[in-house]
Amino acid sequence: MQRNLFARFGVAAALAAAVLAGRPLSGQTAAEAATFITETERELSELGLRANQAAWVAANFITVDTEALSAEAQKNLAVAFQRRALDARRFDNVQLPAEQRRKLTLLKLGLTAPPPGNPDEASELTRTQVSMEADYGRGQFCRPGGECLDIGGVSRIMATSRNPAELLETWTGWHAVGAPMRPRYTRFVELSNKGARELGQPNTGALWRSQYDMSPDELAAETDRLWEQVRPLYESLHAYVRARLVQQYGPQVVDPDGMIPAHLLGNVWAQEWGNIYPVVAPQNAAGAGFDLTELIQARGLNAVQMARIGEGFFTSLGFDSLPGTFWERSLLTKPADRDVVCHASAWDIDDQEDLRIKMCIEPTAEDFVTIHHELGHSFYQRAYKDQSPLFRNGANDGFHEAIGDAVALAITPEYLVRVGLLQTAPGAAADTALLLRQALDKVAFLPFGLLVDKWRWGVFSGEITPANYNAAWWELRNRYQGVAAPVARSEADFDPGAKYHIPANTPYMRYFLARVLQFQFYRALCREAGYTGPLHRCTFYGSTEAGARLERMLQAGSSQPWQQTLYEMTGERQMDAGAMMEYFAPLKAWLDRQNQGKPVGW
Repeated sequence: MQRNLFARFGVAAALAAAVLAGRPLSGQTAAEAATFITETERELSELGLRANQAAWVAANFITVDTEALSAEAQKNLAVAFQRRALDARRFDNVQLPAEQRRKLTLLKLGLTAPPPGNPDEASELTRTQVSMEADYGRGQFCRPGGECLDIGGVSRIMATSRNPAELLETWTGWHAVGAPMRPRYTRFVELSNKGARELGQPNTGALWRSQYDMSPDELAAETDRLWEQVRPLYESLHAYVRARLVQQYGPQVVDPDGMIPAHLLGNVWAQEWGNIYPVVAPQNAAGAGFDLTELIQARGLNAVQMARIGEGFFTSLGFDSLPGTFWERSLLTKPADRDVVCHASAWDIDDQEDLRIKMCIEPTAEDFVTIHHELGHSFYQRAYKDQSPLFRNGANDGFHEAIGDAVALAITPEYLVRVGLLQTAPGAAADTALLLRQALDKVAFLPFGLLVDKWRWGVFSGEITPANYNAAWWELRNRYQGVAAPVARSEADFDPGAKYHIPANTPYMRYFLARVLQFQFYRALCREAGYTGPLHRCTFYGSTEAGARLERMLQAGSSQPWQQTLYEMTGERQMDAGAMMEYFAPLKAWLDRQNQGKPVGW
């Protein structure tokens, strides 16, 4: 493989051996590095366009043929990326301008599943990944009566049912989706790790952690530090929710001192708990005063109208409208005639203006917030389109997730009044209910957002072996979430595979970091807009001053270390949960009062 790989670019075998060994090559110059970078960006852009087009079709028309076409296109891109990343090592000891050095570093760290040098193994890696993602997209839970439900139908039951037996049946049925993936996932880990080692990394998890302008160990320590900042808030929320679930289902179903059964939290993964708000709503405080889902449905808003409202938030800040092709090419509703991957995602097909969203939008509050989030990706993608191709990305992957979430935090009652969904904003008496509703999603998610990649880091490093994949998954969920499997699990199960990001091989720590960063961004934008009231009531909708600050950050892409971009946006040089704790401070005090005399922890 290496011979053919380097021969394609006219490099002799001796050069190939030196590059693979990581040795500097005599005669390499900054000018040659500049030429190499230009050629690399051109090649990867062309292959990336083909891979994006094929992946879009595969996600929207799930067939054996579209899987094969997508796998081939992804393999071609990944192999070229790997080859270029290896070739870049010949410039490791060449003195280069900072911009060139950064591009080469990003190139070497850019793959989430680096293919091995062996072409047959590279093809096997991409086929395996594409097949697992397609299996997830086709996944169904079939009830004994014959009705079969995809993840959308499963999610609706988990969100609305209060029947423990029905919830248990649905939870168990969906989690069976993961089991057939287990041997393929084991092989996928082997192949991906082999590719990572060829790039000079000990394993794929270390490669992922190297993408944050700090060492892998520093990133792991940083996530632990952030978790310790927010853990007291999570534990207070957990104790309150557990007590209310005991009231709802009884101590024979929910242990008053222990972990919460995973099927009772309104979400098939127990990652966000907002759907059980009616069960745990404050009994001794004013309600929120409105139900956003009811408001959306009363207005009869369809998927396009909900997306248009989301777009309007960004245009109110001074951003240009989305291109007409966005509305022509996006998939915003689930087709009636075929399987699609409904997991919401924002696509930048050509790194320029071909922006799309793939999402099966329902007229709910959750999807109203989600479309604002996904549009954050779209506006970010367009903002950095004038950067060099290797800089067309978020400052770090947590930034990309946090932008839309920061906007979603500004979906306050005051914002809903301004866009005509709510007649009058409720007063301060409603704050406890509003904050609790937010915390059930934003705070409840934190340990899950942390543990998904803690599990994968352990898998990639070998600390977690295939023999205990499932046991290790539940040990982390027990330890961090205080959530327990509702039925006995074994190594015949593969519960991580029932979560999209595992078969799709999408790194997940970005979502944990985004939960922290979004509050930092939100507070900075509120300050820029001149807001001085309680943080949780701020909306910067309509503030072109906030929009200008946001746009400057988005335009930078990944052209500089994220610490610098964060400082320019917020005035702070490290990720910090202080803004999140400020936002939820009134709720934390209220939760602690409700928990007096009751156990906290598990």
